[in-house]
Amino acid sequence: MYDQTRAQQPANRPPGPGGHRTTGPEPLLPPEERAEIVRRLGHAVNTFADTPREALEEAEGAFDEAAAQLATALSEVRRVLRAGWQDRDPETDSAELRASLRQYRELTQRLLRT
Repeated sequence: MYDQTRAQQPANRPPGPGGHRTTGPEPLLPPEERAEIVRRLGHAVNTFADTPREALEEAEGAFDEAAAQLATALSEVRRVLRAGWQDRDPETDSAELRASLRQYRELTQRLLRT
């Protein structure tokens, strides 16, 4: 069966845990940062019954942190993508430019599915 997600993975993508390439796009946030946000959100949910206001403040803080880290990560991805095509010779091979366009499309589609 054809797996479009795996087909779109770059061949030079480093293997994930266990030595295998992971399927799907690479996460925008590092695992440690994601884990900390999930921990904070879980703590907020678990303490809501005892301290609802504090739990909501913690959940809001976790949301704010996730949004800020995501904005930073997206800015970095954009910077890297732009650097790959912006200063190139106008006669650059259209296949290279098409690869950049594909990366923009895939990232934008990921954002719209979120």
